Amino acid sequence: MSETRSYPRHAKLDAGDVEFRLMSRADELAVLEFAKALPTHDLLFLPRNISQPKVLSAWIHEIERGDITSLLAVKDGNVVGCGTLVRDPHSWSPHVGEIRMVVSAKVRGQGVGRALSQETFALALGAGLEKLSVQMTVDQQAAIALFESLGFKAEALLRDHVRDVDGKTHDIVVLGHNIAQVQAQLEAYGLAEAVQH
Repeated sequence: MSETRSYPRHAKLDAGDVEFRLMSRADELAVLEFAKALPTHDLLFLPRNISQPKVLSAWIHEIERGDITSLLAVKDGNVVGCGTLVRDPHSWSPHVGEIRMVVSAKVRGQGVGRALSQETFALALGAGLEKLSVQMTVDQQAAIALFESLGFKAEALLRDHVRDVDGKTHDIVVLGHNIAQVQAQLEAYGLAEAVQH
């Protein structure tokens, strides 16, 4: 079930026309502007504070090294979402990828998050990953529901795992998706080709 995605891709969503494209160094300032406009709590989706220029610069270097792949959702020339697939082929878990995603409050509930998560999921399939994980604070119910609708299931609760800028700690829920298991079930029922895009 692996395929190569080509970008840019365009979608007509409730938010309007949205372009999905791979992030590059040329997007650094636009992504920084997007990150700085995010509510602080939304940044807790991510292991690092991407609203800091040095963190964003390090992120760009990781993209250029091929350690991560980031997709941007762009509407009217502005970044409104970012989905990232992180994998480490040199770790004990080269078959596992982590999805990190954040969407502008301006376009929430308008299909951008769903489309971005589906695009990022497709990238993971194309990379041949067998398992995916995603983490977020437990109060981010809409995001949890979105990933559960894609087949992710809760696997762990990490208490007081992140600390926000005010020093308050938050619990993190880790959701996982066993792609290989789902793929094997589809193949057993002769459905694998039916779900390929």
